[in-house]
Amino acid sequence: MNSHVLDTEVQEFINSHIDDDIAQLILKGSPFEYIHINDLIEQIEAKKKCKLKLPFWYNTNGIYFPNKLNIEQTSSEMAALFKSKLINGESIIDLTGGFGVDSFYFSNSFKSVTHCEIDLKLSNIVSHNLQKLPKKNITVLNVDGIKYLKEKPIKFDWIYVDPSRRHNTKGKVFLLKDCLPNIPKEIDTLWDNTDNIIIKTSPLLDISIGIDELDDVKTIHIVGINNEVKELLWILEKGYTDDIRIESVNLRADNLTKFSFNLKDESIGDIEYKLPQTYLYEPNAPTLKAGAFNSISHQLGIAKIHKHSHLYTNDDLIDFPGRRFIIDNMIPYHKKTFKKAGISKANITTRNFPETVQQIRNKFSIKDGGDIYLFFTTNYLNEKVVLVCSKVE
Repeated sequence: MNSHVLDTEVQEFINSHIDDDIAQLILKGSPFEYIHINDLIEQIEAKKKCKLKLPFWYNTNGIYFPNKLNIEQTSSEMAALFKSKLINGESIIDLTGGFGVDSFYFSNSFKSVTHCEIDLKLSNIVSHNLQKLPKKNITVLNVDGIKYLKEKPIKFDWIYVDPSRRHNTKGKVFLLKDCLPNIPKEIDTLWDNTDNIIIKTSPLLDISIGIDELDDVKTIHIVGINNEVKELLWILEKGYTDDIRIESVNLRADNLTKFSFNLKDESIGDIEYKLPQTYLYEPNAPTLKAGAFNSISHQLGIAKIHKHSHLYTNDDLIDFPGRRFIIDNMIPYHKKTFKKAGISKANITTRNFPETVQQIRNKFSIKDGGDIYLFFTTNYLNEKVVLVCSKVE
């Protein structure tokens, strides 16, 4: 950590070149004899990534930024604030503290927060930044969180951990035991120090696989931001054996949308299938990740178009965790029939359909955008159809 980065003239340089071409800056070199150009580039790149993801840090004077990889791996402010409102108590320990964003927001819900970070430089950066933000109830420790619990067993109200995938783990499907720390292996250590655990995992983790690896799972939160799933939050309660609650949430700057169901209810009861009615409903990404395919139909009283399409319909407009459309027309999917519709510009979605969006655009010369929404899908009679829709705001 080069303290000269915080000098006034250096900070002014970083702010004035935040949007400059990095390659050109590297060629020009550092204008400061006591700071290497690589240090300046690291600050510029990392701070730029914080503009939307961590605006509080971005807009606070005197913040020291780690490398951009640390910023990419940290929770966004929006996600961190959400998780901090899920739990509260006297004390929490963040075993994999990183840049400290989660610890910062947990400090609003707990009297004391312990931030563990094994990387010395990153730990020092967090200590410095907490003086600028400022926060007085966070203790920063340059330690391995798991080893700290083993060597100095202390009872905490909550333990928070964000395990990272090992670099040699390939593919989209992975196990918690493939991560560091290995939570299934170390779970007894965690239970020795708390009765409540919250685990953050990548959205790539398959929910059913995670449930197989973990006991005492009480709730799983699927957290999305602007319809993109960002993280899964696993709430564990010592000795919990009842049904698991699944909660999806889609966060936006001005609102949030939630949908909840009990895991066991997803497989109970028959689903009604109908041809498209007046309205079409498309679940948001967190709800789809939650696997709430049947629960949506049961709870909201709407029919599915097809078992594998995950599109819903009815004749009455309702609140829905996703997008809502008015179905203006339904066209059988035949090349000549569709061409007669004369649609040259539209937003296209495919669900349970043999062709991709790009293939369809190329085939029919349809430009992207406009007020028309086309859903290329399959109905429950296994007929390929095009639903011509307009969006309900």
